[in-house]
Amino acid sequence: MNEVWLVILPLIAGYLLDLAFGDPRTIPHPVVGFGNMISWAERHFNCGRFRKWKGAVVALSFPLFAGMAGWGITVGTLAVGDWCFCIVASVFVFYGLANHSLIREGREVVDILKKQGVEAGRRRLSWIVGRDTSELSPKGIYTAVLETMAENLSDGVVAPLFYYALGGFPAMMAYKMVNTLDSMIGYKDERYRQFGCMAARLDDVLNYIPARLTALFMALVAYRPGLFRFIYRYCHQHASPNSGFPESAMAGILDCRFGGAHVYHGLLVEKPYIGDNDREISYADFRIAVRVNHMVTLLTVVSIVAVYLCVFIK
Repeated sequence: MNEVWLVILPLIAGYLLDLAFGDPRTIPHPVVGFGNMISWAERHFNCGRFRKWKGAVVALSFPLFAGMAGWGITVGTLAVGDWCFCIVASVFVFYGLANHSLIREGREVVDILKKQGVEAGRRRLSWIVGRDTSELSPKGIYTAVLETMAENLSDGVVAPLFYYALGGFPAMMAYKMVNTLDSMIGYKDERYRQFGCMAARLDDVLNYIPARLTALFMALVAYRPGLFRFIYRYCHQHASPNSGFPESAMAGILDCRFGGAHVYHGLLVEKPYIGDNDREISYADFRIAVRVNHMVTLLTVVSIVAVYLCVFIK
């Protein structure tokens, strides 16, 4: 089989699997294993002296391990046959994508908010965001869901696909390890400031291009007049060098306002506002965000396929 099709077929199959099923909750998942590894390392090494250096070793060695394991699986499955590799690679692409699960988690929050009230919505939202949700209004809950969907469209969809395009599923898994490290230890509080420093910086570096691609693709699939100017104006209104791009794109598409003061791990964080239309947000806005996420995911997959067909097929 042509090597190009060994990239394209697993990509399409993994995308379709994610579109249909999302992350399984009852069978083993590589990211769960990544999380267990990180938890073990944090318990054993985030103590005593040299925490920053120990955290740097973890942040660099764990993604290398994930990539090398993926490379070993690639060599082993190709030795069996192209069909074996395609099946295994498709499963890893499926595991590497998070769009279906991202939308599912967001929908569960807003459905519970509608059916069971604010307290239930706050509790369910706390499963997917790092901020304190105990005092959020319904508008604050909707805003948190939309911000999370925009940010994770980059982290959980475009970035994994970007690294798959560069290095197959081993590179995709290495990126997922970096992103998991950042989500677990990449905080600036007293516990993680030193140990998680390298993980946070590495995640920022790896997401630099994907975050900007995500904003571009969001603007292309849901363009409205002035959207590019809006993104340019607000994309740096965020503590993260990357998250402001997809969040400003989503705020511009919905003509709403993100940001403001939130509590993270007991600390009050004043986020600059993204947008200036402080309007009410409703379920209709969530449905628009869902369409945007689906369209951006499809556009990313189609773009990778097109590049491979145009560049590598003689």
